[in-house]
Amino acid sequence: MIRAYKFLLRPTVAQTIALGEMLRDHCSLYNGALQERRDAYRHPSKTTLRYREQSAQLREIRAFDPERQGRWSFSSQQSTLRRLDKAFAAFFRRVKAGETPGYPRFRGVSWFDTVEFPKDGDGCRFISTPHDPVIRVRLQGVGHIKVNQHRPVVGKIKTVSVKREGRKWFVVLSVEQEQPEPLPPTGSVVGIDLGITHFLTDSNGHHILNPRHARTAAARLDTAQRALSRFPRCKANDRTRNHQRAVDKVGVLHGRVRRQRLDHAHKTALDLVRQHDLIAHEDLKVRNMSRAPAPKPDPEKAGAFLPNGAAAKAGLNRSIHDAGWGVFLSILHAKAESAGREVIAVDPRNTSRRCPACGHTAKENRPTQEKFHCGACGHTAHADTVGATNVLRAGLVRRNANTA
Repeated sequence: MIRAYKFLLRPTVAQTIALGEMLRDHCSLYNGALQERRDAYRHPSKTTLRYREQSAQLREIRAFDPERQGRWSFSSQQSTLRRLDKAFAAFFRRVKAGETPGYPRFRGVSWFDTVEFPKDGDGCRFISTPHDPVIRVRLQGVGHIKVNQHRPVVGKIKTVSVKREGRKWFVVLSVEQEQPEPLPPTGSVVGIDLGITHFLTDSNGHHILNPRHARTAAARLDTAQRALSRFPRCKANDRTRNHQRAVDKVGVLHGRVRRQRLDHAHKTALDLVRQHDLIAHEDLKVRNMSRAPAPKPDPEKAGAFLPNGAAAKAGLNRSIHDAGWGVFLSILHAKAESAGREVIAVDPRNTSRRCPACGHTAKENRPTQEKFHCGACGHTAHADTVGATNVLRAGLVRRNANTA
């Protein structure tokens, strides 16, 4: 099994400058390879370049520009070219599937924030020795950087990545581990229903309130973004000191919200995994749920549009993204795998409209957001609890069908 460890780096001033130069040069390599692919396809011969052809040019590129490209790890530059190749592979996959293609775009320096080393010991080395309390990571072209290691690394390190978040730098280790010992069984099963008012409601009737981290920080974010909007848009290297402070302020606030959301998701998922052997949840398509409504052209007036509820839908979309359902479900699946628990995703259709007592399904069974009242048998309960109960039943049916 593969697990990731993320540690804060403590670079010196000179190392911070070198790390920034490393990102800049890898970004330049990425954009140059993208431009080469575009030019080759626009040529009358419509030549298609792939990773193999572009990787073969790396030696010439490093020899031609030793100060910018030759000082960095060869394998990390290959990873950057693989990153572009994966972007094109995803583009062609979306084209074949009839989805919105999203052609790969050029990356600005401020948007290119990760460099990957595909093997520990090839251009990088994570150094952790028992007799030396200081943990370091050695990067080619940068040197030995101190690492704030807050927990031990268990397993064999496969890849090493350096990531920039605002003004902080992190090292991310991809580690191969043996399957850990599963948690002792509890004999408990549960279904969960994710929502906006309550972040989570389980089939036992327990509610976990939605912390709404983004809404709590909305006032400070609005103030910081208004201050940032007063500066003209320009490249990162052309920003004044006050402009950079305004950019950092917005980044710090967004980073705080993201960490709060992750912390809440980790703690909630850990409680579920410790208490239950099976967890059933709705198979939510968050991207489809948060999609903006299509415009409605006015048939009587050319160029005019009818109201389509876009403003109300925008508020709902903000609440969906603030809840972070997708992040929570990813964390839940990862923790369940480590603990030997079972997580089952079921079809979410009509889970809050089907009566758990008699099975009657109708839209009228849910007269309000919270209330459930069956029109056939009169069963009354909280709508989210009803949804979680139906999710659990569907999960048990699916598990029994798989085992059979």
